[in-house]
Formats: sequence, C-alpha cells, structure tokens
Amino acid sequence: MYLTIPNFLTLLRILAVPVFAISVWYGELTYACAIFGLAAVTDLLDGFIARRFNQYSSLGAFLDPVADKLLMTVAFVLLCMPTAGLQVTIPVWVVILAIARDVIIGIFAMLEPPGNDPSRYKPTILGKITAGTEFVVISLVLLRNAVGQAYLPNIFFTWSFHIVAFLAIASGIHYFLRATNTPKANAK
Repeated sequence: MYLTIPNFLTLLRILAVPVFAISVWYGELTYACAIFGLAAVTDLLDGFIARRFNQYSSLGAFLDPVADKLLMTVAFVLLCMPTAGLQVTIPVWVVILAIARDVIIGIFAMLEPPGNDPSRYKPTILGKITAGTEFVVISLVLLRNAVGQAYLPNIFFTWSFHIVAFLAIASGIHYFLRATNTPKANAK
C-alpha cells in the first residue's frame, strides 16, 4: 500500500497534535492557534482530495476520524484547564459532553457484530455540523486567547458553549437511534 496525499495530510494532522498540546501548555497561544488552524485545513483538504481524485483507502477511512478525535479531545481538555494564562476557557461540562459523545459512539461501533451494516456509524449531516461547530468554537477560543483582546464578548462564548453542548447531545442521540434501529428488511 502506498501513501496517498490525503493519508499524508492526515498523518501531518496526527503529528501536529503533540506540537499543538505543547504550545497550549506553555502558553504559546499564537502558535497553538496557527497549528490548530492548519490542522483544520488539512482535514478539509484530505477529504476534498480523496473525493476529487478518488484516493479513498481503508487506512484513510480509519486514520481520518482518529486524527480528528485526537485533535479535538486534546484541544477540549487543554482549553478547559485554567493554565497558560487563558482568558477564556471551555467549561468542563461542555468538554465532558463532547468527549463522552465520541467515546460512546466509538464503543457502540466497536461492539457492532461482524456483518452488520457499518453505514449506521458513518457521519451524518448533524454529526458534521457538530464537528464543524466544535472546530469553529475551539478556533475562536484559541484566537481570543492568542490575541488577548475582547473582540468577541464573553456572552458570545457562553452561547457558543451551549450550542456545542446541545449539538453534542443531539448528534449523540441521533447516532444512538441510528445504531439501535433494526432495519425493517431484517426484522421478523
């Protein structure tokens, strides 16, 4: 198997996670913001290139969501900790909801018996909206902390955290309902 461009971009995103984490931990928030932004761009690019040039692979299908969840989990955990001089932190309850959703979906997928329909765990539009919203909110939290100015008022972050929590719950319920729904063709 050869390394495709989308897989290479995904591997770069995985390698960016420790650099991102170190940057946040040591208060280098401008670097952390840039690294997170570049990682988000690689996520968009790898999907576009895979679709446009038909460069799908089983490795990419496995690594892409792992890279996304690794980056998001590390960002959520580090940005809820009052370290590195953060002016705005993500509330712990939002972090718990977002991470718990991903863990529960992952457990359901791993417990799926062989031969069952794997499409029940493919991303849905609600799941993509949730992930996109999480990326945007984390980016804005990083940007606010890097710039240090209150261009976005605290009430904006309060509302955005509630939206992330709502989407995590809604998409988690949606995935659960899809995963536990027995197709009518197989029901007897």
